[in-house]
Amino acid sequence: METQKESGGEGDRRQWWWCWALASTGQLVWGISSIKRGYAGDSRFMPLKAFAVASLFVGSAASASFAAIRASGIHKVEDLVQLGTSIRTGLGVPTRTPEE
Repeated sequence: METQKESGGEGDRRQWWWCWALASTGQLVWGISSIKRGYAGDSRFMPLKAFAVASLFVGSAASASFAAIRASGIHKVEDLVQLGTSIRTGLGVPTRTPEE
């Protein structure tokens, strides 16, 4: 019988943030190498290549952000809301209350 930890369920608390960090690094390296290589070929495809390289940098930033969030122990939206409340309290900003 497979336990919840083995099946990858809610009880699985292994840290997989390093996979996201590795993906971010790979995208960043690929983007930098694409810029250094320059462009050789039909000039009509230059906008496509520029979009592809920009997408690598945006994807790298998104992957790095997700890795940082996962590495800091934030696993649910409630954790992120609690962190925001803690930061606002520490800065002395009044808490947000929903208007009725």
